[in-house]
Amino acid sequence: MIQKSIPSLFTIGNLMLGMFGIMMAFDGKLSMAAIMVIIAMLLDGLDGRVARALKCESEFGKELDSLSDVVSFGVAPALIMYLTSLQDLNSALGWTVTAIFPVFGALRLARFNVRPGIPGYFVGLPIPAAGGVLATLALFHKDVSAPFMIIATLLLSYLMVSTMKYPNFKKIGLPKKAVIGAPVVIVVAVAVAVIFPEQIAKMIFVLLGLYALYGFKQNIDRLNARRRHRRRRRSEDKVYHSKNG
Repeated sequence: MIQKSIPSLFTIGNLMLGMFGIMMAFDGKLSMAAIMVIIAMLLDGLDGRVARALKCESEFGKELDSLSDVVSFGVAPALIMYLTSLQDLNSALGWTVTAIFPVFGALRLARFNVRPGIPGYFVGLPIPAAGGVLATLALFHKDVSAPFMIIATLLLSYLMVSTMKYPNFKKIGLPKKAVIGAPVVIVVAVAVAVIFPEQIAKMIFVLLGLYALYGFKQNIDRLNARRRHRRRRRSEDKVYHSKNG
């Protein structure tokens, strides 16, 4: 019974960190709020692996994970962005842009739960990655204009519900013995993040930003390849008809 509860403890930790991030954002501790989202990402990446390693995957765990993700990677990052960059804008605009992000994140999670995915890929940008980018991007609010933040928030929202394919690293297995060492990894990660909150958050932003752009570029390349193929087919059809016309 205790063994079956271990993955859910990771998920609950994810949810609690999301709530801590929200409260820290309200207290003006923006770097630490972003760090809470990043550490929540670590727990989110571990809960499924731990469940598979212990052979205790369940529908309950799947639903709990989605509900936690809405808070930690939808509401918390959107609120961090709002408090840093959007609250001084027109209320209707700031509120709408802020609300769109967690709403689209919830839609992304609902689709993930009911539709079969593509082996090795996520369809649409995963909400933890999108939330991580948004939360860490908000730390650059002194150097980046509000219009850019609005565009970035809406773009990340769109990428979550798009059909673009992103590499899925969640299926990488975790040996059962490694489950014992997972809490140590989390403690070390938390300690480093707390000591260097802003530096770690901005470094994570670069990594997650590259991940988001990678999927975006891959899909643009795929669309361009399809267009070239269609043009080639059309030119071949024209040559064929001109010869046999």
